[in-house]
Amino acid sequence: MEHYYQRFFSYVAEILILPEADKWSIRHLFKPVFVPKDTIIESAGEVPKYHNFIVSGYMRNFHLDKDNSEITTDLNDGSRFFTSYFHFMNRTVSNENLHCITDCELLRISRDDVDVGAGRSSTQKDYTIQILQKHLEEDKRRINALATLTAEDRYRNFLDEKPTIIRHVPLRYVASYLGITQRHLSRLRREFGP
Repeated sequence: MEHYYQRFFSYVAEILILPEADKWSIRHLFKPVFVPKDTIIESAGEVPKYHNFIVSGYMRNFHLDKDNSEITTDLNDGSRFFTSYFHFMNRTVSNENLHCITDCELLRISRDDVDVGAGRSSTQKDYTIQILQKHLEEDKRRINALATLTAEDRYRNFLDEKPTIIRHVPLRYVASYLGITQRHLSRLRREFGP
């Protein structure tokens, strides 16, 4: 399981250097978990229990609209943190579902252990804030793209920014994430690839 932690440390190293004491704390607070494909690991209507770091695999965050259609709001394109951030941090009931699309290897930490880690770690607060800011900026760009870009431009940007997803994630989830129909996405794929 050491490779789980090495992936975690490499991801955080892009933001800051972790002292050995913080690596020790991470190894004790983040638990390795294997989740089989097509599993909901956090359900709408509940308070999220875990903050997940994706070591490998593809996940999505989705909610149901008024017509009971699934709206995908987040897809990972590699290793990164993944949860319903607002609800996890505030311990509130979420309207979102976290879905492992493929088999996933995760490191997860409970909300209580986040507080324990914050008390022990000299860097957890810094990297948590920077990661949260990064996700907020990505959400802002996505909302702006949905409001201002054509479907063609959103698809091209998606291919540029998240090139591996299209090969590993069902098209219906990608279409929902891009705010278009699956039929429209199929036409765009024929026109622009891959």
